[in-house]
Amino acid sequence: MGYLTTHVLDTSLGLPGEGIRIEIYRLTGGERQRLGEVVTNDDGRCDAPLLEGEVFVAGEYELVFHAGEYLDRRGVAADGPRFLDVIPLRFGVADASQHYHVPLLLSPYSYSTYRGS
Repeated sequence: MGYLTTHVLDTSLGLPGEGIRIEIYRLTGGERQRLGEVVTNDDGRCDAPLLEGEVFVAGEYELVFHAGEYLDRRGVAADGPRFLDVIPLRFGVADASQHYHVPLLLSPYSYSTYRGS
């Protein structure tokens, strides 16, 4: 049985991104269905898979990372709208029997991701 996981690493500090809110969506034919919401723990991870079992099927998904809230709590100054506030990350799942790990590497002015294992 496949499942979806994530974690957040604050690359500006070299530390886990703790307390980051993440919304989970499935994208189907132009529709965006909200599946849930989680918050990263003190290790920058979620306590359970984001999706698994019958709800994790092949298709397109979106994780929305609320990075601005995290940067506000860290005291990272912003002289107006943040360069990065809400980060939507869209990806496809071709085989839902596999493990898809979709992390976010974050700093106040950049981010990246990859398919991990």
